[in-house]
Amino acid sequence: MNTVSFEGKVVTPSKIICVGRNYVEHITELGNEIPESMVVFSKPNSAISNVLKAVHHEPLHYEAELCFMIENGGLAGVGCGLDLTKRALQTKLKKQGLPWERAKGFDGAALFSSFVRLPKNRDNLIIELDVNGDLRQRGTIDKMMYKPDQILKELQEFMTLVDGDIIMTGTPAGVGEVVAGATYACRVLLDDQVLTHTRWVAE
Repeated sequence: MNTVSFEGKVVTPSKIICVGRNYVEHITELGNEIPESMVVFSKPNSAISNVLKAVHHEPLHYEAELCFMIENGGLAGVGCGLDLTKRALQTKLKKQGLPWERAKGFDGAALFSSFVRLPKNRDNLIIELDVNGDLRQRGTIDKMMYKPDQILKELQEFMTLVDGDIIMTGTPAGVGEVVAGATYACRVLLDDQVLTHTRWVAE
């Protein structure tokens, strides 16, 4: 089983629950419709990796996301993650009205920073992603259609969340293709204070 770090401790998530189409600007950049209800899909534990691949049978696209870890039924930790996507396959599946797991749940499709304890004033959290030093993505909670507490409430209406589970809250605009050799630096900020960060060099 694959693991992540929370406050320096090794944690094994049983699952990753993802919210799609949560930022209007990202919905627009992909030419999608604004959904009538929250879009939810999942990634298995086997999707977790520390290695950023540029290709998995086809070119991959990056999506930086603000992520939360579950503890005692609540949002306890925060980190940043990359939701890797087989965009061409996802587009094909969407046109056929089929599930996205083949395009979202493959091995290596989820990368995370270390998680830190969630601050009380969570409304000011920011997710940022640089590619080779250039800011490509920046998302704030006020731009989310579904805020973290609302996401948690809706998920718990139909799903049991256990300690270590991760919620990925959707990606802001600025997604793109992963380029081998490029450096991807992701961070979570509280106002102007960096809470956690990481970087990957794509292979």
